[in-house]
Amino acid sequence: MTAEIICIGTELLLGDILNSNAQFLAQELANLGIPHYYQTVVGDNIDRIHEVLEIASKRSQILIFTGGLGPTPDDLTTEAIATFFKTNLVEKQEIIEDIKNKFEQRGREMTVNNRKQALIPQGADILPNLTGTAPGMIWQPMPNLTILTFPGVPSEMKQMWHNIAVPFLKTQGWGSEIIYSRMMRFRGIGESALAEKVYHLFSLSNPTVAPYASMGEVKLRVSAKAKDIQLAQNLIHPVAKEIESIAGEDYLGYDNDTLASVVGKLLEKRGQTLSVAESCTGGGLGAMLTEVAGSSSYFIGGIIAYSNQVKIEQLDVSEAFLAEYGAVSAIVARQMAKGVQHKFKTDWSISITGIAGPGGGTEEKPVGLVYIAIADPDKQVESYELRLGEKREREAIRYLSSCYALDKLRRELGQNH
Repeated sequence: MTAEIICIGTELLLGDILNSNAQFLAQELANLGIPHYYQTVVGDNIDRIHEVLEIASKRSQILIFTGGLGPTPDDLTTEAIATFFKTNLVEKQEIIEDIKNKFEQRGREMTVNNRKQALIPQGADILPNLTGTAPGMIWQPMPNLTILTFPGVPSEMKQMWHNIAVPFLKTQGWGSEIIYSRMMRFRGIGESALAEKVYHLFSLSNPTVAPYASMGEVKLRVSAKAKDIQLAQNLIHPVAKEIESIAGEDYLGYDNDTLASVVGKLLEKRGQTLSVAESCTGGGLGAMLTEVAGSSSYFIGGIIAYSNQVKIEQLDVSEAFLAEYGAVSAIVARQMAKGVQHKFKTDWSISITGIAGPGGGTEEKPVGLVYIAIADPDKQVESYELRLGEKREREAIRYLSSCYALDKLRRELGQNH
Protein backbone atom coordinates (compact mmCIF):
# COMPACT_ATOMS: atom_id res chain seq x y z
CA MET A 1 0.00 0.00 0.00
CA THR A 2 1.76 3.16 -1.19
CA ALA A 3 0.91 6.85 -1.29
CA GLU A 4 1.82 9.52 -3.81
CA ILE A 5 1.95 13.30 -3.32
CA ILE A 6 0.78 15.49 -6.20
CA CYS A 7 1.17 19.25 -5.80
CA ILE A 8 -0.72 21.51 -8.21
CA GLY A 9 0.40 25.02 -9.08
CA THR A 10 2.37 26.79 -11.79
CA GLU A 11 3.82 29.03 -9.05
CA LEU A 12 5.55 25.94 -7.61
CA LEU A 13 7.09 25.08 -10.98
CA LEU A 14 8.37 28.63 -11.35
CA GLY A 15 9.92 28.56 -7.90
CA ASP A 16 7.84 31.49 -6.68
CA ILE A 17 6.65 29.43 -3.69
CA LEU A 18 8.62 26.90 -1.66
CA ASN A 19 6.88 23.52 -1.72
CA SER A 20 6.71 23.00 2.04
CA ASN A 21 3.47 21.00 1.73
CA ALA A 22 5.27 18.08 0.10
CA GLN A 23 7.86 17.99 2.89
CA PHE A 24 5.16 18.05 5.57
CA LEU A 25 3.11 15.30 3.94
CA ALA A 26 6.18 13.12 3.38
CA GLN A 27 7.06 13.34 7.07
CA GLU A 28 3.46 12.61 8.07
CA LEU A 29 3.26 9.56 5.82
CA ALA A 30 6.43 8.25 7.44
CA ASN A 31 4.89 8.79 10.87
CA LEU A 32 1.94 6.66 9.75
CA GLY A 33 4.18 4.00 8.27
CA ILE A 34 2.71 4.52 4.79
CA PRO A 35 5.41 4.13 2.12
CA HIS A 36 5.55 6.70 -0.64
CA TYR A 37 7.89 6.56 -3.59
CA TYR A 38 6.81 9.42 -5.84
CA GLN A 39 6.12 13.14 -5.65
CA THR A 40 4.95 15.21 -8.59
CA VAL A 41 4.55 18.94 -9.15
CA VAL A 42 2.33 19.87 -12.09
CA GLY A 43 1.08 23.23 -13.32
CA ASP A 44 -2.47 24.52 -13.58
CA ASN A 45 -3.38 22.56 -16.70
CA ILE A 46 -6.09 19.91 -16.96
CA ASP A 47 -4.38 17.84 -19.66
CA ARG A 48 -1.14 17.65 -17.71
CA ILE A 49 -2.99 16.80 -14.48
CA HIS A 50 -4.69 13.99 -16.43
CA GLU A 51 -1.28 12.71 -17.55
CA VAL A 52 -0.12 12.62 -13.93
CA LEU A 53 -3.29 10.81 -12.86
CA GLU A 54 -2.87 8.24 -15.64
CA ILE A 55 0.47 7.19 -14.18
CA ALA A 56 -0.18 7.73 -10.47
CA SER A 57 -3.48 5.83 -10.34
CA LYS A 58 -1.73 2.70 -11.64
CA ARG A 59 1.19 2.66 -9.24
CA SER A 60 -0.14 4.10 -5.96
CA GLN A 61 -3.19 3.41 -3.82
CA ILE A 62 -3.42 6.78 -2.06
CA LEU A 63 -3.15 10.01 -4.07
CA ILE A 64 -2.77 13.17 -2.01
CA PHE A 65 -3.34 16.43 -3.89
CA THR A 66 -2.52 19.92 -2.61
CA GLY A 67 -3.39 23.19 -4.33
CA GLY A 68 -5.79 24.22 -7.06
CA LEU A 69 -8.97 24.28 -4.93
CA GLY A 70 -9.59 28.03 -5.03
CA PRO A 71 -12.37 29.99 -6.80
CA THR A 72 -10.36 31.33 -9.75
CA PRO A 73 -10.29 29.93 -13.32
CA ASP A 74 -6.81 28.45 -12.89
CA ASP A 75 -7.91 26.38 -9.87
CA LEU A 76 -8.47 23.12 -11.73
CA THR A 77 -7.73 20.24 -9.37
CA THR A 78 -11.28 19.09 -8.61
CA GLU A 79 -12.44 19.48 -12.22
CA ALA A 80 -9.40 17.62 -13.55
CA ILE A 81 -9.91 14.68 -11.18
CA ALA A 82 -13.63 14.43 -11.95
CA THR A 83 -13.15 14.55 -15.73
CA PHE A 84 -10.34 12.00 -15.61
CA PHE A 85 -12.66 9.49 -13.92
CA LYS A 86 -15.59 10.60 -16.14
CA THR A 87 -17.68 11.65 -13.14
CA ASN A 88 -20.07 14.58 -12.87
CA LEU A 89 -19.45 17.41 -10.43
CA VAL A 90 -22.28 18.11 -8.00
CA GLU A 91 -22.85 21.26 -5.98
CA LYS A 92 -22.97 20.74 -2.22
CA GLN A 93 -25.30 23.16 -0.46
CA GLU A 94 -23.55 22.64 2.88
CA ILE A 95 -20.31 23.92 1.36
CA ILE A 96 -22.05 27.04 0.03
CA GLU A 97 -23.55 27.73 3.46
CA ASP A 98 -20.16 27.28 5.11
CA ILE A 99 -18.49 29.70 2.70
CA LYS A 100 -21.30 32.27 3.17
CA ASN A 101 -20.94 32.07 6.96
CA LYS A 102 -17.19 32.62 6.76
CA PHE A 103 -17.64 35.67 4.54
CA GLU A 104 -20.28 37.09 6.90
CA GLN A 105 -17.95 36.64 9.88
CA ARG A 106 -15.42 38.78 8.03
CA GLY A 107 -18.03 41.39 7.16
CA ARG A 108 -18.00 40.52 3.47
CA GLU A 109 -20.36 39.00 0.94
CA MET A 110 -19.61 35.76 -0.89
CA THR A 111 -18.82 36.33 -4.57
CA VAL A 112 -20.29 34.22 -7.35
CA ASN A 113 -17.02 32.52 -8.23
CA ASN A 114 -16.81 30.99 -4.74
CA ARG A 115 -19.66 28.65 -5.74
CA LYS A 116 -17.04 26.78 -7.75
CA GLN A 117 -15.58 25.57 -4.46
CA ALA A 118 -18.84 23.78 -3.64
CA LEU A 119 -18.45 21.39 -6.59
CA ILE A 120 -17.10 17.91 -5.87
CA PRO A 121 -17.32 14.63 -7.83
CA GLN A 122 -20.49 12.64 -7.34
CA GLY A 123 -19.92 10.07 -4.59
CA ALA A 124 -17.05 11.93 -2.96
CA ASP A 125 -17.08 12.97 0.71
CA ILE A 126 -16.32 16.50 1.84
CA LEU A 127 -13.03 17.10 3.66
CA PRO A 128 -14.00 20.19 5.72
CA ASN A 129 -11.80 23.26 5.92
CA LEU A 130 -12.34 24.91 9.31
CA THR A 131 -10.59 28.18 8.52
CA GLY A 132 -10.51 28.73 4.76
CA THR A 133 -13.15 28.65 2.02
CA ALA A 134 -11.66 25.76 0.04
CA PRO A 135 -12.83 22.34 1.27
CA GLY A 136 -11.12 19.19 0.09
CA MET A 137 -12.53 15.77 -0.64
CA ILE A 138 -12.04 12.12 0.17
CA TRP A 139 -12.98 9.92 -2.77
CA GLN A 140 -12.57 6.32 -3.78
CA PRO A 141 -13.34 6.46 -7.52
CA MET A 142 -12.26 2.86 -8.12
CA PRO A 143 -11.25 -0.18 -6.06
CA ASN A 144 -7.92 0.17 -4.24
CA LEU A 145 -7.62 3.88 -4.94
CA THR A 146 -8.26 6.71 -2.48
CA ILE A 147 -7.92 10.38 -3.41
CA LEU A 148 -7.57 13.17 -0.86
CA THR A 149 -7.43 16.82 -1.87
CA PHE A 150 -6.24 19.75 0.22
CA PRO A 151 -5.88 23.50 -0.37
CA GLY A 152 -2.42 24.82 -1.00
CA VAL A 153 -2.40 27.11 2.05
CA PRO A 154 -0.11 25.21 4.47
CA SER A 155 -1.94 26.12 7.70
CA GLU A 156 -5.30 25.00 6.26
CA MET A 157 -3.84 21.83 4.78
CA LYS A 158 -2.15 20.82 8.04
CA GLN A 159 -5.29 21.32 10.11
CA MET A 160 -7.38 19.28 7.67
CA TRP A 161 -4.73 16.56 7.58
CA HIS A 162 -4.54 16.16 11.35
CA ASN A 163 -8.26 16.57 12.11
CA ILE A 164 -9.82 14.45 9.37
CA ALA A 165 -7.38 12.75 7.01
CA VAL A 166 -5.27 10.92 9.60
CA PRO A 167 -8.29 9.47 11.49
CA PHE A 168 -9.81 8.42 8.15
CA LEU A 169 -6.63 6.67 7.00
CA LYS A 170 -6.41 4.82 10.29
CA THR A 171 -10.00 3.57 9.96
CA GLN A 172 -8.99 2.15 6.58
CA GLY A 173 -6.25 0.09 8.20
CA TRP A 174 -3.38 2.39 7.25
CA GLY A 175 -1.09 3.80 9.89
CA SER A 176 -0.79 0.61 11.98
CA GLU A 177 3.01 0.97 11.82
CA ILE A 178 5.33 3.95 11.85
CA ILE A 179 8.60 4.70 10.09
CA TYR A 180 11.04 6.31 12.53
CA SER A 181 14.39 7.73 11.48
CA ARG A 182 17.52 8.94 13.19
CA MET A 183 19.73 11.26 11.16
CA MET A 184 23.35 10.73 12.19
CA ARG A 185 25.74 13.60 11.43
CA PHE A 186 29.48 13.54 10.70
CA ARG A 187 32.24 16.11 10.19
CA GLY A 188 35.76 15.73 8.92
CA ILE A 189 35.11 12.74 6.67
CA GLY A 190 33.88 12.59 3.08
CA GLU A 191 30.73 10.81 1.95
CA SER A 192 32.60 8.15 -0.03
CA ALA A 193 35.05 7.44 2.81
CA LEU A 194 32.26 7.02 5.35
CA ALA A 195 30.17 4.95 2.94
CA GLU A 196 33.10 2.57 2.46
CA LYS A 197 33.46 2.11 6.22
CA VAL A 198 29.78 1.27 6.77
CA TYR A 199 29.08 -0.35 3.40
CA HIS A 200 28.07 -3.66 5.00
CA LEU A 201 25.15 -1.92 6.70
CA PHE A 202 23.57 -0.68 3.45
CA SER A 203 22.15 -4.15 2.79
CA LEU A 204 20.03 -4.14 5.97
CA SER A 205 16.26 -4.22 5.40
CA ASN A 206 14.94 -3.07 8.81
CA PRO A 207 16.46 -0.77 9.84
CA THR A 208 17.82 0.69 6.62
CA VAL A 209 20.92 2.89 6.32
CA ALA A 210 21.26 5.56 3.62
CA PRO A 211 23.96 8.25 3.11
CA TYR A 212 23.43 11.96 2.41
CA ALA A 213 25.88 14.82 1.93
CA SER A 214 25.62 18.56 2.38
CA MET A 215 28.18 21.37 2.54
CA GLY A 216 30.91 20.30 4.94
CA GLU A 217 28.79 17.55 6.48
CA VAL A 218 27.87 13.92 5.82
CA LYS A 219 24.72 12.27 7.15
CA LEU A 220 23.51 8.72 7.54
CA ARG A 221 19.79 8.19 7.91
CA VAL A 222 18.93 5.07 9.90
CA SER A 223 15.22 4.22 9.54
CA ALA A 224 13.13 1.46 11.07
CA LYS A 225 9.54 0.36 10.58
CA ALA A 226 7.70 -0.87 13.67
CA LYS A 227 4.41 -0.70 15.56
CA ASP A 228 5.58 2.20 17.74
CA ILE A 229 8.52 4.54 18.26
CA GLN A 230 10.03 2.56 21.12
CA LEU A 231 10.23 -0.63 19.05
CA ALA A 232 11.68 1.33 16.13
CA GLN A 233 14.29 2.90 18.41
CA ASN A 234 15.20 -0.55 19.70
CA LEU A 235 15.88 -1.66 16.13
CA ILE A 236 17.94 1.44 15.35
CA HIS A 237 20.00 1.54 18.55
CA PRO A 238 22.53 -1.29 17.89
CA VAL A 239 23.09 -0.15 14.30
CA ALA A 240 23.62 3.47 15.37
CA LYS A 241 26.07 2.37 18.07
CA GLU A 242 28.05 0.35 15.54
CA ILE A 243 28.23 3.36 13.22
CA GLU A 244 29.36 5.62 16.07
CA SER A 245 32.14 3.16 16.91
CA ILE A 246 33.27 2.96 13.29
CA ALA A 247 33.23 6.74 12.74
CA GLY A 248 35.00 7.64 15.98
CA GLU A 249 35.50 11.34 16.51
CA ASP A 250 34.13 12.10 13.03
CA TYR A 251 30.69 11.38 14.50
CA LEU A 252 29.13 14.69 15.50
CA GLY A 253 25.65 13.84 16.78
CA TYR A 254 22.18 13.15 15.47
CA ASP A 255 18.93 14.81 14.38
CA ASN A 256 19.01 18.42 15.63
CA ASP A 257 22.59 18.37 16.92
CA THR A 258 24.80 21.03 15.33
CA LEU A 259 28.45 21.89 15.68
CA ALA A 260 27.53 24.85 17.83
CA SER A 261 25.17 22.90 20.09
CA VAL A 262 27.63 20.03 20.56
CA VAL A 263 30.48 22.44 21.35
CA GLY A 264 28.15 24.21 23.78
CA LYS A 265 27.32 20.97 25.59
CA LEU A 266 31.01 20.11 25.92
CA LEU A 267 31.84 23.56 27.29
CA GLU A 268 28.94 23.41 29.76
CA LYS A 269 30.02 19.97 30.91
CA ARG A 270 33.48 21.36 31.67
CA GLY A 271 32.20 24.62 33.12
CA GLN A 272 34.36 26.53 30.62
CA THR A 273 33.90 29.63 28.47
CA LEU A 274 34.62 30.71 24.90
CA SER A 275 35.30 33.93 22.99
CA VAL A 276 35.93 34.54 19.29
CA ALA A 277 37.83 36.95 17.06
CA GLU A 278 36.68 37.08 13.45
CA SER A 279 37.93 38.77 10.34
CA CYS A 280 36.74 37.19 7.07
CA THR A 281 33.69 35.52 8.64
CA GLY A 282 32.37 38.89 9.82
CA GLY A 283 30.46 37.56 12.82
CA GLY A 284 29.29 34.31 11.23
CA LEU A 285 30.97 32.18 13.88
CA GLY A 286 29.40 34.19 16.70
CA ALA A 287 26.02 33.92 14.98
CA MET A 288 26.31 30.11 14.88
CA LEU A 289 27.13 29.99 18.58
CA THR A 290 24.32 32.31 19.63
CA GLU A 291 21.71 30.37 17.62
CA VAL A 292 21.82 27.86 20.48
CA ALA A 293 19.45 28.69 23.31
CA GLY A 294 21.31 29.21 26.59
CA SER A 295 24.66 29.85 24.88
CA SER A 296 25.24 32.89 27.12
CA SER A 297 26.30 30.48 29.86
CA TYR A 298 29.51 29.64 28.01
CA PHE A 299 29.87 32.05 25.05
CA ILE A 300 31.10 35.37 26.44
CA GLY A 301 31.42 37.41 23.26
CA GLY A 302 33.58 38.26 20.30
CA ILE A 303 35.28 40.91 18.23
CA ILE A 304 34.82 41.40 14.50
CA ALA A 305 38.29 42.64 13.64
CA TYR A 306 37.81 43.31 9.95
CA SER A 307 40.41 46.04 9.62
CA ASN A 308 44.05 45.83 10.63
CA GLN A 309 43.56 48.81 12.93
CA VAL A 310 40.96 46.92 14.97
CA LYS A 311 43.26 43.90 15.11
CA ILE A 312 46.00 46.13 16.52
CA GLU A 313 43.92 48.20 18.94
CA GLN A 314 41.44 45.59 20.20
CA LEU A 315 43.40 42.33 19.94
CA ASP A 316 47.00 43.47 20.46
CA VAL A 317 48.11 42.06 17.11
CA SER A 318 51.64 43.20 16.30
CA GLU A 319 51.78 45.95 13.70
CA ALA A 320 55.15 44.62 12.64
CA PHE A 321 53.77 41.09 12.09
CA LEU A 322 50.91 42.50 10.04
CA ALA A 323 53.39 44.36 7.86
CA GLU A 324 55.69 41.34 7.47
CA TYR A 325 53.25 38.43 7.21
CA GLY A 326 49.94 40.07 6.32
CA ALA A 327 46.57 39.81 8.05
CA VAL A 328 45.96 36.40 6.49
CA SER A 329 48.70 34.42 8.20
CA ALA A 330 49.12 31.81 10.91
CA ILE A 331 50.97 34.15 13.24
CA VAL A 332 48.26 36.83 13.06
CA ALA A 333 45.56 34.20 13.64
CA ARG A 334 47.41 33.06 16.78
CA GLN A 335 47.76 36.63 18.04
CA MET A 336 44.07 37.26 17.44
CA ALA A 337 43.16 34.17 19.47
CA LYS A 338 45.47 35.21 22.30
CA GLY A 339 44.18 38.76 22.23
CA VAL A 340 40.48 37.91 22.48
CA GLN A 341 41.12 35.24 25.11
CA HIS A 342 42.96 37.80 27.24
CA LYS A 343 40.40 40.56 26.64
CA PHE A 344 37.37 38.47 27.60
CA LYS A 345 39.21 36.25 30.14
CA THR A 346 37.81 33.03 28.67
CA ASP A 347 39.09 29.48 28.91
CA TRP A 348 39.03 28.97 25.14
CA SER A 349 39.12 31.26 22.15
CA ILE A 350 38.89 30.90 18.38
CA SER A 351 40.14 33.24 15.70
CA ILE A 352 39.55 33.24 11.94
CA THR A 353 41.29 35.30 9.27
CA GLY A 354 41.23 34.64 5.54
CA ILE A 355 40.39 35.67 1.99
CA ALA A 356 36.73 35.02 1.24
CA GLY A 357 36.83 36.59 -2.23
CA PRO A 358 35.82 36.97 -4.89
CA GLY A 359 38.67 39.50 -5.07
CA GLY A 360 41.76 40.04 -2.95
CA GLY A 361 43.59 36.81 -3.76
CA THR A 362 47.13 36.49 -5.05
CA GLU A 363 49.22 33.59 -6.34
CA GLU A 364 50.82 33.25 -2.91
CA LYS A 365 47.58 33.81 -1.00
CA PRO A 366 44.63 32.76 -3.15
CA VAL A 367 40.94 33.20 -2.45
CA GLY A 368 39.89 30.47 -0.03
CA LEU A 369 43.06 30.64 2.07
CA VAL A 370 42.00 30.77 5.72
CA TYR A 371 43.87 30.56 9.01
CA ILE A 372 42.19 29.45 12.21
CA ALA A 373 43.69 29.48 15.68
CA ILE A 374 42.47 28.01 18.96
CA ALA A 375 43.77 29.05 22.37
CA ASP A 376 43.25 26.56 25.22
CA PRO A 377 42.94 27.08 28.99
CA ASP A 378 46.73 26.66 29.36
CA LYS A 379 47.22 29.63 26.98
CA GLN A 380 48.64 27.30 24.34
CA VAL A 381 47.65 28.31 20.81
CA GLU A 382 47.45 26.08 17.76
CA SER A 383 46.86 27.37 14.23
CA TYR A 384 45.49 25.59 11.16
CA GLU A 385 45.66 26.44 7.48
CA LEU A 386 42.66 25.87 5.20
CA ARG A 387 42.63 26.04 1.43
CA LEU A 388 38.97 26.00 0.55
CA GLY A 389 39.39 26.65 -3.18
CA GLU A 390 39.42 29.74 -5.39
CA LYS A 391 36.22 28.71 -7.18
CA ARG A 392 34.04 28.56 -4.08
CA GLU A 393 31.57 31.36 -3.51
CA ARG A 394 32.24 33.92 -0.79
CA GLU A 395 29.46 32.73 1.51
CA ALA A 396 30.59 29.11 1.19
CA ILE A 397 34.12 30.04 2.26
CA ARG A 398 32.85 32.03 5.23
CA TYR A 399 30.45 29.26 6.28
CA LEU A 400 32.98 26.44 5.94
CA SER A 401 35.59 28.45 7.84
CA SER A 402 33.23 28.81 10.81
CA CYS A 403 32.31 25.12 10.64
CA TYR A 404 35.92 24.00 10.51
CA ALA A 405 36.81 26.19 13.49
CA LEU A 406 33.98 24.79 15.60
CA ASP A 407 34.83 21.25 14.58
CA LYS A 408 38.46 21.68 15.62
CA LEU A 409 37.32 22.97 18.99
CA ARG A 410 34.84 20.08 19.32
CA ARG A 411 37.64 17.59 18.81
CA GLU A 412 39.88 19.44 21.27
CA LEU A 413 37.17 19.45 23.91
CA GLY A 414 36.43 15.77 23.34
CA GLN A 415 40.07 14.69 23.47
CA ASN A 416 41.01 16.72 26.53
CA HIS A 417 38.05 15.88 28.77
